Amino acid sequence: MNLQSSFTLSTIATEPADIPLICFSHLRWDFVLQRPQHLMERFSTQRRVFYFEEFIPTDHHLPYLEIHPFENTRVKAIRPRVPHWWNEQERENALRGLLNELIELHRAERPILWFYTPLMFGFAKHVDATAVIYDCMDELANFKFAPASLKDAEAALLARADAVFTGGVSLYEAKKHLHDNIHAFPSSVDINHFGTARIIDAEPSDQASIPRPRLGYYGVIDERLDLDLIRMLAAASPDKSFVFVGPVVKILPAELPRAANIHYLGQKSYADLPGYLAGWDAALMPFALNEATRFISPTKTPEYLAAGRPVVSTRIRDVERTYANIPGVFLVDDADEFAKACDGALDLIRSGTLWRDDVDKYLATSSWDTTFKNMSLIVEQAGARRQMPADRQFPRTTRLGSMAYDYLIVGAGFAGSVLAERLASESDLKVLVCDRRPHIAGNAYDYHDAAGILVHKYGPHIFHTNSDDVFSYLSRFTAWRPYEHRVLSQVGNLRLPVPINRTTLNALYGVDLRSEADAARFLSERARPCDPILTSRDVVISQIGPDLYKTFFEGYTRKQWGLDPSELDRSVTARVPTRTNEDDRYFLDAFQAMPLEGYTRMFQRMLDHENITVMVGTEFADLDRKGLARHTIFTGPIDEYFDHRLGSLPYRSLEFRHETHDVRRMFPVGVINYPSEDVPFTRVTEYKHLTGQVHPETSISYEYSRADGDPYYPIPRAENQALYKQYEALAREHDDVTFVGRLGTYKYYNMDQVVGQALATYRRLVAKRGVTGKLADASGG
Repeated sequence: MNLQSSFTLSTIATEPADIPLICFSHLRWDFVLQRPQHLMERFSTQRRVFYFEEFIPTDHHLPYLEIHPFENTRVKAIRPRVPHWWNEQERENALRGLLNELIELHRAERPILWFYTPLMFGFAKHVDATAVIYDCMDELANFKFAPASLKDAEAALLARADAVFTGGVSLYEAKKHLHDNIHAFPSSVDINHFGTARIIDAEPSDQASIPRPRLGYYGVIDERLDLDLIRMLAAASPDKSFVFVGPVVKILPAELPRAANIHYLGQKSYADLPGYLAGWDAALMPFALNEATRFISPTKTPEYLAAGRPVVSTRIRDVERTYANIPGVFLVDDADEFAKACDGALDLIRSGTLWRDDVDKYLATSSWDTTFKNMSLIVEQAGARRQMPADRQFPRTTRLGSMAYDYLIVGAGFAGSVLAERLASESDLKVLVCDRRPHIAGNAYDYHDAAGILVHKYGPHIFHTNSDDVFSYLSRFTAWRPYEHRVLSQVGNLRLPVPINRTTLNALYGVDLRSEADAARFLSERARPCDPILTSRDVVISQIGPDLYKTFFEGYTRKQWGLDPSELDRSVTARVPTRTNEDDRYFLDAFQAMPLEGYTRMFQRMLDHENITVMVGTEFADLDRKGLARHTIFTGPIDEYFDHRLGSLPYRSLEFRHETHDVRRMFPVGVINYPSEDVPFTRVTEYKHLTGQVHPETSISYEYSRADGDPYYPIPRAENQALYKQYEALAREHDDVTFVGRLGTYKYYNMDQVVGQALATYRRLVAKRGVTGKLADASGG
């Protein structure tokens, strides 16, 4: 089972774009394109990224910042300049001040701090960070000229870090005991970029005259290369040319091996590397086996292979453990073996391209995009955990072993979370909750946006119920803010109350209906009998007639469902009443309120139990379920659970566009509906009405209905219900799974109805076993 996503979210989650990232690196941004550049480029598509480099001595008497924007990147390189005569303490104080200045000038409050070198942690540790990440790309303490203070600095960074990444498996194994949230992310590859070497014909001018066969290396030329090996290899193979591309660092040029068949071409841009690779017959990794290379996981290994070139390498531990069984990788122990392996690599390249098939299958799983996606999820979760008070954090550990959990619950929305809480707290059962989204709370998930305004990511969720039991149950996990929801419908230049009431009728028709009897008579005169009433259109026209139907329902329903109301079950519009009084509340339930601290906080308290482990960002299909749990509770689409074997059930999806505006308030109510088909969205929500938050700005969201995307609403049609019944019958044949929730039972439910269904499901599970405490046998349905 993949446990990399076994974390939970915190008190107030925040969207990625709202949180800047400051990356502290010992590598210059425009020196050599390596792991930091690959990752920070991708992070910059989500958020602002500042790449804070090592200080540069200056003759100026005061410290200052240079900010370097580079072409074709959103990342800004930050280069601090510090007077060259200052001592270490003066430099640290200056760098701390410059960092504060950067955060203040760019409004980069509560950033993610990402460290490639622990040496920069000292002047950054005071920052109030959303998360602290240590990406340990190499064991820098083993490098030439490493400062003596590096290990102490790393210990301090590890003590503060929320998550730690390592550049390879060996480094992970060496450090895994130092942190509880550490993950190995070996070198990845930009397959499309390096794959172009397989089709490039043109030669770089400085390489074109070099005799073939050519065997090449690119990268930093430093103490990690075995210079004696290169010297012996060139002497033993005078018929071959050895090409080295890259800067010389930490060794003197005079120390480099020199021979007629050794060619040093200097540093080249990342964009030019495929062109050089295209002119090589094989690629080299002549690394020395020393402390500096003990933990390295060279990025160039998959890059060479993506270019379609065989690789000859010394036995670097991570190269051997990862690529020993990959065709085209030759691992050797000494100069003689290296020379023979070069011959073998040349024979392989002459044999054709069939060997690349297995290589390409492996590389397909090793992209930087995949690495970034997995890292990004862990960063988000780490940031969320930091925001959660210590007494509200979920357990970090996951119990494994034979039947590690009594229940596996798929989905951390209302249905899954209520059942998890009941099973854990009331029946003392061990529960694992997984959710494919990177957060708990399902569609009710809320977070503070960049302006600090609490918004609902998936559109407005208004709690209302007539159930004392449901309201009392949820009140265990939240205080409430009284809220009565009101909605206006934009009809031409008018904004009219919905559901339709007497105020709506008077404003729309310019009449003066003064009593409920007047309004009832007005509507009855416009109603058109429909017998039988089968569809949503029938419901509305039979109550209020075709004119009001077209004005308020037809266009809105077509946009919402992608179908005409005449094609939908009557239940769709039956949920929206028509009133003859002036009550403009959208709901009339006895309990109408919003969680005082938001839905996410309520769910956190619900899932805050020692018997509950939560794994967000985790696909049910990716879990190794053998021995994991005796019983599964599935809140996702029932047809998905059965791999759509009977056909796919139709669902409607939603898309949201969130905006913040520099005004205190935009609309008179929380939601404005747009029934006209000339307007692409269905409604706009202003969240401060819902939350009661006092703030000088306001945030809104536009809601669009879509055919594709995450399933939100089961589409209520007779043929869909018939297909669901077939899945329901199939589910009865499986006593190890229970289906609950809107998607699990293919029925539209309000939030309180889902909670009620979950509580009823829990009671049935308990009754089936005849106990209220620890369940003796959790294998049934």
